[in-house]
Parts: sequence; C-alpha cells; structure tokens
Amino acid sequence: MRESRLFRIEGKVQGVWFRDSTRERARHLGLTGHALNLPDGSVEVLACGAVSALDRLEEWLHDGPPMAKVTRVVAEASDAPPPGGFRIG
Repeated sequence: MRESRLFRIEGKVQGVWFRDSTRERARHLGLTGHALNLPDGSVEVLACGAVSALDRLEEWLHDGPPMAKVTRVVAEASDAPPPGGFRIG
C-alpha cells in the first residue's frame, strides 16, 4: 500500500544538512517527495511511497543528521499526488 505524508520538523534543522540527508534517506527507502526550508526555521518534508518506508523515514526524522537538534516532528496524511524523484529547496 502506498500513501503520502507531510512532515514538519522543528528545532535546529536548517544549516545542518537536514534536507540533503533527508533526500538521501528517502531515496534509499524508495520514497519520492521533497524537503523544503520554511521561513520560520522549520523543514517541510513530503514523502510518498510504501507505508513501511514512510514509517522508517518518520523514525529517522526524529533524529535527523548528526548536527541537527530535532525538537518536534508533526506528521499528517497528505492528498498530494506522488511526485517523481525527491527534490530539495
């Protein structure tokens, strides 16, 4: 079963390779989507793919890359159509 989830990650998540690390992790898990810096300092991640892979990505998002200090992860189902590939912005 495939689905899409939208995540908002808060804490020290900009300037610490969070988006690029998320893209690498998502690609490894076979997910598509995006990771975007938001003006308030958080990161938005849209991920689409197998439920088990989304669960694994969500678990990883709570820690992120070594220099990140994640304080909160909010996840919700998304109706966004699955994009091709995984982009950062």
